[in-house]
Amino acid sequence: MRSDPSMFMYRPLGGGRYLATEHTQSPWDPAMQHLGPVTALIVHELGTSELPLARLVVEIFGPVPLAEVEVATSVLRDGKRVQCLGASVSSGGREYVRATAWRIREADTPPTAVAGPPPLPAGPTPPPGESWLTSGFGYGRAMDWRFAAGSPDETGPATVWGRSRAVLVEGEEPTPLERLAVLADSGNGVSHALDFATHVFVNVDLTISLFRAPEGEWMCLGAETVIGPAGRGLVRTRLFDRAGEVGVATQTLFVAPR
Repeated sequence: MRSDPSMFMYRPLGGGRYLATEHTQSPWDPAMQHLGPVTALIVHELGTSELPLARLVVEIFGPVPLAEVEVATSVLRDGKRVQCLGASVSSGGREYVRATAWRIREADTPPTAVAGPPPLPAGPTPPPGESWLTSGFGYGRAMDWRFAAGSPDETGPATVWGRSRAVLVEGEEPTPLERLAVLADSGNGVSHALDFATHVFVNVDLTISLFRAPEGEWMCLGAETVIGPAGRGLVRTRLFDRAGEVGVATQTLFVAPR
């Protein structure tokens, strides 16, 4: 099932500028964007290359407003085998996100054995509108969620498949890497260790490391959140497509009572 072209997260305005839609809306503030679409938009602007993306580090300087944004990219270290790129997301003259991306050339190597994919449930879990994840905010409603383990309404580790029902950029079908980037920042939300009603636990960064390129539409998170004793937390997420494991993601959390 392809994404619905009538639903899109961003409308392109030209020159690296985009207008965010309701499908990017964050669970923390209806006037802000979820970092998943923002991360995927960075991947979109970095474009494709003969050197596939191996690592993406996203630093969050502040919540990105649900408004017009501009993505600027640059080459930080050029090369035929290894390349480092930079990206910046701004809105209203303020920089909200900065990222670095490493690309590594492809070559034949003997792969090690990795975990196969978790089972993909046949239908949406939870059903649309029956959980905070599917009814409370735009990004959550724009995704098709299928939990293989855990629950969005209970604390603890979770294994969840996800597929965006909205295309990332109006008029364009998302790439598998963009689909993975849209989902990767959700490890914190699906495996939360504290109650949303009593605590804030927002990530200040997101790191995605891949040992192979993702494939297809469905991506999976095997996520676990650990909260420390001094106001910080860590989310560790294994990333899968339907062929098996593709890499990992981590998030550093700021944790505080509401």
